[in-house]
Amino acid sequence: MTEVLLIVGILVAIFVGYNIGGATTGPAFGPAVGANVITKVLAAGLMAVFFFLGAITIGPQVVDTLGNDLVHDTGVFTMRSNVAVLFFIGGALFLGNYAGVPASTSMTAVGAIAALGLATGELAWDVLGEIVIWWVVAPITGFWVAGVVGRYFYPKINEWVAIETNREGREMITIDRSGTLPRLRFGDGTNRREITGAFVVVAIGCLMGFSSGTSNIANAIAPIYGTVSGSGTELAIGSTAVPIDMTALIVIGSAAVAIGCFTIARRTLDTLGNDITNLPLTAAIIVAVISSTIVTGLSWIGIPASFVVVATMSIIGLGWGRATRTTTLSGVRAGEETRVSIGALTAEEAGETPPKIGEEKPEDIPAASDLFDPSTTARVILMQNVVPIISTVGAYLTFRFVPIFGF
Repeated sequence: MTEVLLIVGILVAIFVGYNIGGATTGPAFGPAVGANVITKVLAAGLMAVFFFLGAITIGPQVVDTLGNDLVHDTGVFTMRSNVAVLFFIGGALFLGNYAGVPASTSMTAVGAIAALGLATGELAWDVLGEIVIWWVVAPITGFWVAGVVGRYFYPKINEWVAIETNREGREMITIDRSGTLPRLRFGDGTNRREITGAFVVVAIGCLMGFSSGTSNIANAIAPIYGTVSGSGTELAIGSTAVPIDMTALIVIGSAAVAIGCFTIARRTLDTLGNDITNLPLTAAIIVAVISSTIVTGLSWIGIPASFVVVATMSIIGLGWGRATRTTTLSGVRAGEETRVSIGALTAEEAGETPPKIGEEKPEDIPAASDLFDPSTTARVILMQNVVPIISTVGAYLTFRFVPIFGF
């Protein structure tokens, strides 16, 4: 029975990893695919590789936090509770995906595991408190860093990395397999500035994939790791006994993510690739760099961070910073209305000097609220909190009142 439950737990973990791959590939490589820089297949391959690199290098710190530190006694991670925790993680994330909102996998996973610890009286409140504090600090940090970049540095960054999008359906970078070894091939007529911008966009996608691996691998395998940690658990495959340890679980979880990258991620790449053309690529790059850096840093110290929440607040902060470019600080103190310059939303022409703060031309300047849809932003933030609450409350009620778990 124990081996059967272990297999079921691994299968559920694979399902969670599969959904993680589908959900995270779009945000990472949507800008590159939408700008016709690379193909969907190349995007999926890069995502799978860099997710695994993040999972195998920094990911173990987060796995250890969720699998060992968040509860005092890892004995509560029985095979049955394992399956239940992963069920609530996967089920809650499915509801978020169904609603079309990218929910936080980290918050959802921490909520389910914390509910198990609370129901059994084994919750490590100090560890949970540290995680929650960083959940508050990280988005605020992302907002202010993005705000400063948007107000003071955005036009100059635009001059460095801006590239043309929608090149008549032709990808800028493809893989030529005609020779002995595959090699990169650039589209006809691609100039040096476009190639530089293309590599920047792809590199940022790789950074996001790495960042996702550092934090999200724990969401799929941490409950199982809490069960098998230090127990020398093995799974019989035919006549061979395969040890189930952290490395094996990371490989299994990363493989599931890779499958999601090459299958269901194609839909999110379509959605985000098409929608991103309404947002300058420069803005997407800035948000990705800020969010990935924060999430990777937190993963390094073992904190499971939410890229979705940090990125959302970074977008809002970048929008606020760009909106205030039309007004000097003295004007803000005088109560002048903040408006958004069209020049701040698009790439400047090559060789054109960006206007100074407060000197943008007044014509064709939309209201600041046009930068992003407030109602959509509110719905996203709401669902980002509702999904973890569903996971946490559902898991707590189950472990507290359903006698089958024996707690």
